[in-house]
Amino acid sequence: MKPQRITLVTLGVRDLDRSKAFYAALGWQGDNNNPGVVFYDLGGMKMGLFGLDPLAEDQGRPGATLGTGAMTLAQNFDSPEAVDAAFALALEAGATALKAPEAVFWGGYSGYFADPDDHVWELAHNPFWPLDADGKLA
Repeated sequence: MKPQRITLVTLGVRDLDRSKAFYAALGWQGDNNNPGVVFYDLGGMKMGLFGLDPLAEDQGRPGATLGTGAMTLAQNFDSPEAVDAAFALALEAGATALKAPEAVFWGGYSGYFADPDDHVWELAHNPFWPLDADGKLA
């Protein structure tokens, strides 16, 4: 098995229902088969939302204060206009704008927002990374 891979990213959240509603407003569809956690199929990997306290306990660190913002999750789009539309949708859903989309030094176009739990997302158009019909890197 290839060692250089990620199969699941789990975000610790303060209020699971609020976070589920936020991602639903972005058009994400999760499975609600497991109480206390929701998983989103990302086409070859998954992202989960899990309460902060249960996540700390599952990690073997009950009572730990888990932080956010030290990493960035990203979605690439096929045009700057698609980035702008996704950014506007995120703000309408309750995201906090961190940096409005703009042309960037590496030749693309990107902006950043934080979800209700301060997890940072980058929305980008990278002309050097073509996308397939499903939005995956080609």
